Amino acid sequence: MPYFDAASSAPLHPVARQALQAALDEGWADPARLYREGRRARLLLDAAREAAADAVGCRPDELVFTSSGTRALHTGISGALAGRRRVGSHLVVSAVEHSAVLHAAEGRPVTEVPVDRWGAVSPGVFAEALREDTALACLQSANHEVGTEQPVAEVAGLCRTAGVPLLVDAAQTLGWGPVDADWSLLTASAHKWGGPAGVGLLAVRKGVRFASQDPADERESGRAPGFENIPAIVAAAASLRAVRDSAASEARRLRELVDRIRTRVPELVPDVEVVGDPVRRLPHLVTFSCLYVDGETVLHELDRAGFSVSSGSSCTSSTLTPSHVLRAMGVLSEGNVRVSLPSGTAEEDVDRFLEVLPGVVAGVRGGLGAPAAGAPSSAASGSLVVDALGKRCPLPVIELAKVIGDVPVGGTVTVLADDEAARLDIPAWCEMRDQEYVGESPAPGGTAYVVRRRG
Repeated sequence: MPYFDAASSAPLHPVARQALQAALDEGWADPARLYREGRRARLLLDAAREAAADAVGCRPDELVFTSSGTRALHTGISGALAGRRRVGSHLVVSAVEHSAVLHAAEGRPVTEVPVDRWGAVSPGVFAEALREDTALACLQSANHEVGTEQPVAEVAGLCRTAGVPLLVDAAQTLGWGPVDADWSLLTASAHKWGGPAGVGLLAVRKGVRFASQDPADERESGRAPGFENIPAIVAAAASLRAVRDSAASEARRLRELVDRIRTRVPELVPDVEVVGDPVRRLPHLVTFSCLYVDGETVLHELDRAGFSVSSGSSCTSSTLTPSHVLRAMGVLSEGNVRVSLPSGTAEEDVDRFLEVLPGVVAGVRGGLGAPAAGAPSSAASGSLVVDALGKRCPLPVIELAKVIGDVPVGGTVTVLADDEAARLDIPAWCEMRDQEYVGESPAPGGTAYVVRRRG
């Protein structure tokens, strides 16, 4: 069964498995002790730290291991803000950062920098968000949902000029290569590159003001309290070195497969929007959104067909709110499919995915009563109102598509909806179908979205 969700968690690398098993026998003792078993554990921990630091591009004494990538982010953000509390407490983040960053920013003065339709920030706009009281800026190296790479080097230079440290979330890119930028703090997570879960990295450059907010602890420079999981750390470092050895060739191979998906999906499936930057992107990840389907049903049907993929659609989330990444980009949120290929993905599996996908989408659309692509209709009324209150997307969009042809060119359709996703999906539908989105206004029980027919 092809697994196409490496951006969530990559399969355990064979080198990680071997290193983990070996370290379970040799690295179980307390590395802080001076007896033989402790010294052996310390040697393993120090070697792992040196290997990880070499991959990150920092000094070994600048890097600590944490219990997860999320923990590394929270520790890095809280420690950097506390270290610069005399400057202020203002935080600058991009609108598409991982939820771990956004949650860490809650309750603090924060500026979210908007992104373009590809999901990238403008370095100039990012720099304009920096203030005299800005204590820290955060920017991911590449987005976890759509794969767009951020202009980290340019932003880092601007932050350095402004005297603001930049924390880079490198979770999605560290397995492919170091972050070539003048960053101040960097975080990553081992299970993203094929290491074991439960190991994160936090690098803090010398000279960066940092004050850990955890209770005092003698381990990991006081920045990651608790007994180190040495077997997992050893496995994480060994697998990082292994994936780096083949990263260039594997990136080229997977990029070709992703290019095939990006090209063929819009040809095979009507009413599809491929999102994310087509050039400055991760080599293994592609995301597309299909009109008139809900992501959860598509994922279930693909799972039944033997493919494990993920989605940023609200219907696949326990929160039932649209993906903050897709919302910030202003693209279609429903019917969203993310394909992220792990290393070693076979070309035949990608071809079979492309064979299966059109039938899956057509079946879901048929079950929801979606209009056929290009279905003819005759204009009858100058304006119509569609009551979609109580219906979850994509149903409000489907109802809109069914009746847009029933008004003359210049006529309007008003959709009444109470699903938050409609605020994204109706404008996105207008963009995809060349219709004019007039705007929205409050309505009893929900919101009225007005669309004017162009042709």
